Amino acid sequence: MKKIIIAIDGHSSCGKSTLAKALAKTLHYAYLDSGAMYRAVTLYFLNTGADYHDGAQVEEALRHISIHFERVDGHNHTFLNDVDVERDIREMRVSEHVSPVAAISAVRRAMVKQQQAMGKRRGIVADGRDIGTVVFPDAELKIFLTADSDVRASRRHLELAAKGIDASWDDILRNLEERDHIDSTREDSPLKKADDAVVIDNTLLSEEEQHARALGLARGRIAEINEA
Repeated sequence: MKKIIIAIDGHSSCGKSTLAKALAKTLHYAYLDSGAMYRAVTLYFLNTGADYHDGAQVEEALRHISIHFERVDGHNHTFLNDVDVERDIREMRVSEHVSPVAAISAVRRAMVKQQQAMGKRRGIVADGRDIGTVVFPDAELKIFLTADSDVRASRRHLELAAKGIDASWDDILRNLEERDHIDSTREDSPLKKADDAVVIDNTLLSEEEQHARALGLARGRIAEINEA
């Protein structure tokens, strides 16, 4: 059976990774967490002191950055230069810098190259902000997630608390709004809905309802591809 690429885009804390992981698990597809890749690059800059405003330092840093994913205790973990950084990349200090780092053209080119290499075999679910428009413009199914900003802030607050990370709700909301602005207005690959993407507003949807809706879309596209 032919496999497809599923591209999921949307604003911060819309539940993109939650949906992508669930779809990948149900369909037995690979999961590509593009947001984690940009967070890992940001963590590298913060830990090494490299100035991401300096083009020469960015180019030099990228030559020393290798990112891959592994399953750890049943969960997708991000590895930066062979070190598990899954917890570190979710901290607020990374969240406060990731959008400007992700807006850097050299960083985006490097990550897109790695992402496209991962998707050559198809059978992949990827989430991010330019997956359906830049990384995989030929994806057979594109989904654009959206949700109310207050709801997104509450979800993010609970997610961080569950990981033992202390952050105020107001700080999270401010961070989300700043990231929305940067992601949507950056010159290189801004966040926008692909023309052929299906919009899912999950403000009032449970994870189960969101998954069921997306899974129906995925199975429909897989059937169409295999019947063609």
